[in-house]
Amino acid sequence: MKKVILFGAIATILVTSCKKDVESEKNGIFKGPESQVFSGKAWTWAQLDKSGNPERLAVSLTDAVLNTAPTGDQGHGGHSSMPMWTLKFHSKVGVNPFDHLNLGWNPMGHEPEMFYGKPHFDFHFYMMTPSEVAAIPAYEVDSSKFKNWPAPEYFPATYFNPGGGVPQMGAHWVDVTSGEFNGQGFTETFIYGSYDGKVTFYEPMITLEFLKQSSNFERAIPQPAKVQKNGYYPTKLKVVKHDGITDVILDGFQYRTAS
Repeated sequence: MKKVILFGAIATILVTSCKKDVESEKNGIFKGPESQVFSGKAWTWAQLDKSGNPERLAVSLTDAVLNTAPTGDQGHGGHSSMPMWTLKFHSKVGVNPFDHLNLGWNPMGHEPEMFYGKPHFDFHFYMMTPSEVAAIPAYEVDSSKFKNWPAPEYFPATYFNPGGGVPQMGAHWVDVTSGEFNGQGFTETFIYGSYDGKVTFYEPMITLEFLKQSSNFERAIPQPAKVQKNGYYPTKLKVVKHDGITDVILDGFQYRTAS
């Protein structure tokens, strides 16, 4: 009898969840597969207009993710040991030039510690496939493709490369006007990535504290003069809380032609 009741409850939850997904898709919102992240869940979603073009592209974290993410001596610091999750987009979503999202957790931050030594999440919106990302070697093994930078026009004018690179990520480009470089401390920043002559990811990097405290945050994303691929590119970053969920949203998409 108990098993029947349990199975019935599970079936009810599944049916309710499916109904919600169908209703969301009618409104142009397509939710990707859920992944277990610590004691919570994370997933991507995209909102498309009636022509199927992207209006928003996002990742959602339940409160349980933020409340159970291990910090300090509960985990290890540095890019090389950070736990990561590959989050796919819904099968009906094609947001060129983006392929998937990689979620990374830094329990003690990472180098350089004076700028980024706080517990934070990396949200890599990749323009590469997961297999291409996985094939990126350590900088010390082969630095040639890390050093093959795209032309400056493909990065915002205020961005620079501090050197080096990270395996299974690439080279990172940071904004000289961002708060961590101007006495305001690190709360959130927006990073560009590159590898072998191509811009390969857009990355909001946000501290755990900021994600917990922010309920309705919005900022502009610095824009490059040119892009390498035809597609839709975001102009705004938002952090929004609702119903026990924190959304990190790329918004204000505009179509740009490669040049």
